[in-house]
Amino acid sequence: MSRRLVLLLPLLLLVALPARAESVVAGLSQTRVSITTNFAGSEILIFGAVKRDAPAPEAPPLEVVVTVAGPSTPATVRKKDRRGGIWINTESVRISAAPSFYAVAATGPLERALSQTEDLRHQVSIPRAIRAVGVTQETPEAQSFIDALIRIRSETGLYQELPGAVELDEQTLFRTSIALPSNLTEGEYATRIFLTRGGEVVDAYETTIGVHKVGLERWTYLLAHEHPLAYAILSLAIAIAAGWGASAAFRIMKS
Repeated sequence: MSRRLVLLLPLLLLVALPARAESVVAGLSQTRVSITTNFAGSEILIFGAVKRDAPAPEAPPLEVVVTVAGPSTPATVRKKDRRGGIWINTESVRISAAPSFYAVAATGPLERALSQTEDLRHQVSIPRAIRAVGVTQETPEAQSFIDALIRIRSETGLYQELPGAVELDEQTLFRTSIALPSNLTEGEYATRIFLTRGGEVVDAYETTIGVHKVGLERWTYLLAHEHPLAYAILSLAIAIAAGWGASAAFRIMKS
């Protein structure tokens, strides 16, 4: 009898668990971005629908949050001061990991769509996406360095906060577009979609966008990183050839 109870217990637990009332069904306009020599940026369309097993609750309203994050790498932020009439680096803070690209779009203000607890759990907002463990203990003004990193990357389009950029129709269909700048880092870009109600995450969906160099750009990148000596010799040969060609052309023009 005890053995039967042990076997039936997992089945009873599965039956007792309630099914999710709302879940995400999503798609992307493209899952691969190719970086070529004339790459000037791209735009990713993210769209989807909310699948329901029951009528949608009237309140609180449904919110959709979309994030796209590039590969995370360590970052060093330096502070410059004027000493003796020249600008020099006086302080620096090393951040353990910061996404090379990060965009967060929502149907409204992020503070309304996501509670601080859920933001901390899922690391959705830009400051939460940056891992700076122990930095605040090492430097009293560490937060100002983190803010400076966010400001600098926001000015170049690498960090984007887009409140109201997600369109939600009839509490069911949603869509948004994320602009990818030309200065992208190669790698896998994690894309997440959150459904929230009252600041709490109801469901989440995750996929990836592959960003890779192709053609001459890819060949040059691999040569520089895997065969640096050959890359240096080739660069020197091209520079000498270009200088000799310009000199020869100048002599012909003078004659």
